[in-house]
Amino acid sequence: MTLQPFLVSTGLVAIAEIGDKTQLLALLLAARFRKPAPILAGILVATVANHLLAAAAGVAAGAVLQGPWMRWGLGAAFLVFAAWALIPDKFEDKDNPRDRGGSIFLTTLVAFFFVEMGDKTQVATVALAARFHEVWMVAAGTTLGMMLANTPVVFLGEATAGRLPLKLIRLLAAASFAAIGVWILVTG
Repeated sequence: MTLQPFLVSTGLVAIAEIGDKTQLLALLLAARFRKPAPILAGILVATVANHLLAAAAGVAAGAVLQGPWMRWGLGAAFLVFAAWALIPDKFEDKDNPRDRGGSIFLTTLVAFFFVEMGDKTQVATVALAARFHEVWMVAAGTTLGMMLANTPVVFLGEATAGRLPLKLIRLLAAASFAAIGVWILVTG
């Protein structure tokens, strides 16, 4: 077993998550509840569950969809992710989590799980798992990437997040997705 699926998944998601709507959700939760431990625990559990499901779907798709056109499809998907990474996410007020007497952990868990559905990092998890055929390594890597990107936001809040060069980070994320897309297309 190689660490490549874990390392690629970690790095790609850590970069792609910066400025993403789930990171904006983490910022909102931190500002609203000011209790980092249950927020981080909720983010971790939601991400593990979401990304294990996504990675399992990716491995299943990768096992069924074989052949050179699968390589072209995955390569093209990562090039689409590259373009998608250039588009800034906006957190809509309808996505604003409400703690209706429940715990901060549960509020974070549910909000984060559902906001991550269909997000570029979830879709990237599916594609990475289809490429590497490794549910656990990809899910662990993408989860670590999410935590690397969101933990500082939860602890440092808006003061730090406002200072991040989001445009540059989006460009780096797009370049990373594009490099993986080209790598898949060239190496098969």
